[in-house]
Amino acid sequence: MARKFLYFIAVCIAIFIAGRLALTFYPDTLSRLAFKPSGQFESQSALSSAQYAEPGMWLVSPNSRNNPARWAPKGPPAPTPVRAAVFFVHPTSYLAKAHWNAPLGDNEARTRAVTFIRAMASPFAGAEQIWAPRYRQAAFGAFLTQGEDRAKALDLAYGDVLQAFDHFVSQIPADMPIVLAGHSQGALHLRRLMAERVKDQPLGQRIAAAYLVGWPLSLKHDLPQMGLQPCNIAEQPGCVMSWLSYGEPADPAMTIAAYEADKGLDGQSLKGSAFLCSNPLTGSAGGTAPASANLGALVPDDKLENGEIKPAFVPATCRPDGMLSLQSAPEMGDYVLPGNNYHVYDIPLFWMNVRADFTRRVAAWQAAR
Repeated sequence: MARKFLYFIAVCIAIFIAGRLALTFYPDTLSRLAFKPSGQFESQSALSSAQYAEPGMWLVSPNSRNNPARWAPKGPPAPTPVRAAVFFVHPTSYLAKAHWNAPLGDNEARTRAVTFIRAMASPFAGAEQIWAPRYRQAAFGAFLTQGEDRAKALDLAYGDVLQAFDHFVSQIPADMPIVLAGHSQGALHLRRLMAERVKDQPLGQRIAAAYLVGWPLSLKHDLPQMGLQPCNIAEQPGCVMSWLSYGEPADPAMTIAAYEADKGLDGQSLKGSAFLCSNPLTGSAGGTAPASANLGALVPDDKLENGEIKPAFVPATCRPDGMLSLQSAPEMGDYVLPGNNYHVYDIPLFWMNVRADFTRRVAAWQAAR
């Protein structure tokens, strides 16, 4: 019974959690025993340049049937059509210990990734094009340790995302604005991608907005290397939104400790470095907004198959430590993490506001051309 219980808890937790932030959720010993890959990193070749020309390499593309990114809950009106191409990178969905990187043919990881897309990419459903690649994501357990195996697993996963992005750019109209979006491990890879494909590049002029949610972005050591400014006002195009959600009373000490143990895009220590807190209710950096500004949270059902839009569900305030406070502990389901960490619900909590923010920023980008 104890073994079944621990397995159940591990699966429930890991369904939505990805990346380095896993260090903040559980004691190291239990996490490593449960999730750390059992063998050494397996060196793999880069995918061929033509790999992402194959339809099967995309969880979502303009040719997708039953597109999970076009899913919508009952109630709200259809999204406003937006002439933009969205590149979405899903969080970790590979939970097994057999490999440091997910095999592309792993059906369980693929099924979970589709669930992520339904909840997290659906605010962008009004976009003319939405693309979400399959990639050899770093395993959940890869983030519970340090060392070369972890670094190699992240590099391999990032290499796939970069190739997918280059193919995406080659396939969309040359004058179409681009929106980058990702959560947790997905946001981590987009952080690096922006440093290599956006900063000081002509392509940077086409980025209408970037939503890198669930991963801390250092104001000093990351954002200057990414090529875009934080979103300071709601009508600002070509900027970055990022937040980490906490209920109250919040205990983000371990999140901050994990963040400060890493290095920024400039190679410098992140210790003591403030990170971006965007307020999704106002579309600005920092500040506070009442629950009345919340256009609608997507509150999931028990099976995570559907959800209900609930307006005025939570307020949002950027705390001095950089976390986004919900000012209470709202009932969202069973996946609230220790310390009142609402990481799992970063986007669903503000689902309607993210949808409106996306539409508004693309319109601002078009008006500025």
